[in-house]
Amino acid sequence: MCFSATASFMTAAFAGAAGIVALTRVNRREEFPLAAIPLAFATQQALEGLLWLTLPTQPHGPAQSLLTTVFLLFAKVMWPVLTPFAAWSIEPDRTRRRLIGLCLAGGIAIAAFFLWSLLANVHTARIDGRHIVYSSEPWLPPFSVVTYLMATCIAPLLSSYLLVRVLGAVVTLGSFVTYLFYWEAFTSVWCFFAAAGSVIIVFHFRRLARFEISPLPGR
Repeated sequence: MCFSATASFMTAAFAGAAGIVALTRVNRREEFPLAAIPLAFATQQALEGLLWLTLPTQPHGPAQSLLTTVFLLFAKVMWPVLTPFAAWSIEPDRTRRRLIGLCLAGGIAIAAFFLWSLLANVHTARIDGRHIVYSSEPWLPPFSVVTYLMATCIAPLLSSYLLVRVLGAVVTLGSFVTYLFYWEAFTSVWCFFAAAGSVIIVFHFRRLARFEISPLPGR
């Protein structure tokens, strides 16, 4: 697959449309964080599309710096908090809710570390072939990757809702594929796949409305 400004903007439009549909189907305020996920991904992909346009002409300019920082705020700070919080907010089962809460606590901790790193260190982005590669932290705490994946992948997999678990499975599979084939550009490529996968959330709300399913395991 060719990753480019066009791919980023198309994914942004696709996820954005899905997000608007999902938000129109929200019936309870607890559902809002989950419904907002596609729109958040759309914003992030639009930022990367702008980076694709900016990097060839201003690789070290202020626009590149700002776009890179905001993109990484989404990728490293927002997602490990929003993802488990969205799953936690709608979870009716007490045991699952506690487990998701542990993922949320870990997500908050790793998000705080990444926020500190973004403020304390200069982060850059560069185009490498068909991908954008973002500079990483000079130092990562032990188990940081596991904690991040626990928040962004395991939390939705623990949900009582079938399609939320499907979303977790898609994101988890995307992380393995990205790790194996696009490791250097992991942040960019994984977020791209996750953005595309976030449209599953629309079908979650459609399923709730159509079948009025109860939030029980396997439903």
